[in-house]
Amino acid sequence: MQLGLIGLGKMGGNMRERIRRAGHTVIGYDRNPEVSDVKSLAELVERLDAPRHVWVMVPAGTATQTVIDELGDLLSPGDTVIDGGNSRWTDDEKHAAALGIKGIGFVDAGVSGGVWGLKNGYALMVGGEKEYVDRLRPIFDALKPEGPYGYVHAGRVGAGHFSKMVHNGIEYAMMQAYAEGWELLEKVHSVENVREVFRSWQEGTVIRSWLLDLAVNALDEDEHLEGLRGYAEDSGEGRWTVEAAIDNAVPLPAITASLFARFASRQDDSPQMKMIAALRNQFGGHAVEKKG
Repeated sequence: MQLGLIGLGKMGGNMRERIRRAGHTVIGYDRNPEVSDVKSLAELVERLDAPRHVWVMVPAGTATQTVIDELGDLLSPGDTVIDGGNSRWTDDEKHAAALGIKGIGFVDAGVSGGVWGLKNGYALMVGGEKEYVDRLRPIFDALKPEGPYGYVHAGRVGAGHFSKMVHNGIEYAMMQAYAEGWELLEKVHSVENVREVFRSWQEGTVIRSWLLDLAVNALDEDEHLEGLRGYAEDSGEGRWTVEAAIDNAVPLPAITASLFARFASRQDDSPQMKMIAALRNQFGGHAVEKKG
């Protein structure tokens, strides 16, 4: 199967490689000519056979809007656009409507896997009409982890990004819980080997998880996280999760508190946020701020 892929950064580049390893043809475009297969979006579209399938993997907001607007002028009826970035679900509805007028299908795909996705596969939460989703299933199968899980057609347009948004909100709360526990262990004098306490939790406990494994990785690299500032950004999806909870009158005290904790990190050098920053770097390759 052929796929056009726009955006070959940390995730997009690895996704291109994983899809190619599954035997599909991927033509990638990026503003960086060193990684791009073509020189322009127009050339990318020209090199794809109809009906074309083009996956957009660029930052949410203006960048995504600009690319989708341009694709709307380049593609033809029967083609399909997939937005695999972290777009807000309400934007999906607008994009689907604008492309639909031109006979172009639209699918939103929440993608989780970070820098580990090439090896382990990507969890995919997909929204859109069944007709468009089904024709893209070979690509989804190439990207997902091996086995029966890791892919879901979550519902109509917007459902994929909404599901990924909630996933990230839960991620915020889980990271915050590990970070708070780590700070408390570091604080008391009786616990002399906090890193090994975390390591002991990796087997046989109810709180074992991949995030816990990544926390141990981070502590192996810097046992007391002394090289990091206690500062953590938020991607925006935590805010959207809290806003959606307010709109739907759903109480989310843990997720909301974890978001506010990140805001607090920007005022002080928070020990908890050192762990949050370390975890974000471990699973997603997100930048960290070093001391000094």
